[in-house]
Amino acid sequence: QAALIAQNKPEAALEIAERGRARAFVELLAKRIYPTPTEIRLVQPTIWHIRQIAKQQNATLVQYSVMWDHTLFIWVIQPNGTITFRQVAIKPASVPAIPDAAQAELTQLVTETRRSLGLTGNSRNSGSLSFQPDPSQARKQLRRLHQLLIEPIADLLPSDPNQAVIFVPHGALFFVPFPALQDGNGKYLIEKHTMLTAPSIQVLALTRQQKNKAAKTGTALVVGNPIMPKNLAPLPGAELEAKNIAQLLNTQPLLGAQATKATVVQKMPKARIIHLATHGLFNSTRGLGSSVALTPSGDDDGFLTAEDILNLKLSAGLVVLSACDTGKGQLTADGVIGLSRSLITAGTPSILVSLWAVEDNSTTFLMTEFYRILQHQPNKAKALRQAMLTTMASYSNPIQWAAFTLIGESE
Repeated sequence: QAALIAQNKPEAALEIAERGRARAFVELLAKRIYPTPTEIRLVQPTIWHIRQIAKQQNATLVQYSVMWDHTLFIWVIQPNGTITFRQVAIKPASVPAIPDAAQAELTQLVTETRRSLGLTGNSRNSGSLSFQPDPSQARKQLRRLHQLLIEPIADLLPSDPNQAVIFVPHGALFFVPFPALQDGNGKYLIEKHTMLTAPSIQVLALTRQQKNKAAKTGTALVVGNPIMPKNLAPLPGAELEAKNIAQLLNTQPLLGAQATKATVVQKMPKARIIHLATHGLFNSTRGLGSSVALTPSGDDDGFLTAEDILNLKLSAGLVVLSACDTGKGQLTADGVIGLSRSLITAGTPSILVSLWAVEDNSTTFLMTEFYRILQHQPNKAKALRQAMLTTMASYSNPIQWAAFTLIGESE
């Protein structure tokens, strides 16, 4: 990539960046979607293909590449097919280049940002989170991330807040709370833009195929506050959330003893929407071991793992994991392996997951608002934005409203 940029060939560099992005994931997903090897070969990304995806999504795509030195590459692909390249120095040019320095610096910045927000817990909490946030430090860190990731391309982003921006992160940037990034005037990014994320641009072509096959009718599967395995605390807020959402979706929720892993797994393949309000457990060393907690029964321990999900065939157009740390997973060169990736592979085009341990009350508020808006606004990204803005009015700390990210399709 760097060699092509040095030769002033940013579009060729984008092709190379995209070919290396989530390659194993794309191949696995393509095999699930396309029956013949010939069709799978068509997925290989070219600039023409990338432009077509931006047009098809009617969205502005923003792809990041963290280079080995102190540099960040950013490509912006607008819906009309215009591709613009920008280069950002993470550290001044006078600082000697050290291999993987940029990735390490960004990882540290993202970690410090999360810490300043008070993100120390790793479980959905039924009360207020046990954290010591530092609001002034949080503003400083969110501002710094905005300076690095958004300001260099702000002029290329849509002025209409209803026009979608799809971020394609790299490395530690997968864990950035994009909605909470703050500009110099203290305005959050979610106030200006409707946003989603994707593991790669190619994945968007494949989730579009899944969207066209997703169930348009059928019942919703809503699960809340199972009888928790392994001494996990009960979540009364998750139960209230499930009841509220089930009422909006005209279905009966599975609560407590009803929410066994066996029952949920049996109902998942036919559900139109799947909403799981429970504890999520993040496995940092083995992404496919990340799980959501359900009621144990028989021989199973109650944990629905990413590996379990990978073996399912889902027809749901939307899966919401209203738990904690569900968007995280093992960070590899191939992107984030975890629950979200397994759900996409299993057939779901749109996944709503959290990037940190969420607080029970504000999450119940946000999720109920999201589904209420979704009744008359079928665009999930727009519904999430409106729900975040409404939640922000009652819960001002970004930790309480900015945890969730929509991956894949907006409609």
